[in-house]
Amino acid sequence: MNSIPVTQRLTTPEANIASLEKLRFWLQCVRSYAYQPIYKTDGRLMAVELLTIVTHPDNPAQRIAPDRYFTSVPVRHRVLVVEEQLRMLAERSAFFLRHDILASVNVDGPTLLAMRGQPKVTALIESLPWVRFELVEHISLPQDSTFASISEFGPVWLDDFGTGMANFSALSEVRYDYIKVARELFMMLRKTPEGRNLFILLLQLMNRYCQGVIVEGVETVEEWRDVQVSPAYAAQGYFLSRPVPFDNLENVLINLL
Repeated sequence: MNSIPVTQRLTTPEANIASLEKLRFWLQCVRSYAYQPIYKTDGRLMAVELLTIVTHPDNPAQRIAPDRYFTSVPVRHRVLVVEEQLRMLAERSAFFLRHDILASVNVDGPTLLAMRGQPKVTALIESLPWVRFELVEHISLPQDSTFASISEFGPVWLDDFGTGMANFSALSEVRYDYIKVARELFMMLRKTPEGRNLFILLLQLMNRYCQGVIVEGVETVEEWRDVQVSPAYAAQGYFLSRPVPFDNLENVLINLL
């Protein structure tokens, strides 16, 4: 009888040490926060998106991409970060209620589902009805999860439509409140007259799946004018406002000039 060779990968102490050192690096990172306004196409402020700025004490002048940071730390740590963000927003609750605007917080699917088992976090969410969660990447929900698993956190937004896995397959699984179109898709379709027409048709179709579409990455007056005459509901980007330190929230323009 012929024997079948079996290859077995051994976990060495050196590999474990390297893995622990890597995790230690990420857990040592320091977070600060900024916001970027989201304006309706009529120029009125709709919401502010909370942005995470990540650095490491060894090189505080060098920013680390937030998505790299969040994919490198455990889900339980990401839940703690979301709780930190919610408590910070709660301190400005009067501001959001006074101006009747929303605050969006980025979160990935596994973290959002893990938050169900955190009574303190769920109670905090219930006390902040003006907070919305943006799913930063679309994942297929686990088999034991349903739309109720997501909707119990209130209306959910889909971020970066048109990149990665955030596409029409995502729209058939979860009813999103608002859908954010990635700048990459927006810019690609603006290159030709046919693309501009397709952009209009695309937004009209997307509006059937949500309350409205938000276009990301608007950087010029021409791009803003294109969004204003489109079926989009709102937009954000450097032309409207660059990210601003969160401590300056009170100075945000409620209406564009």
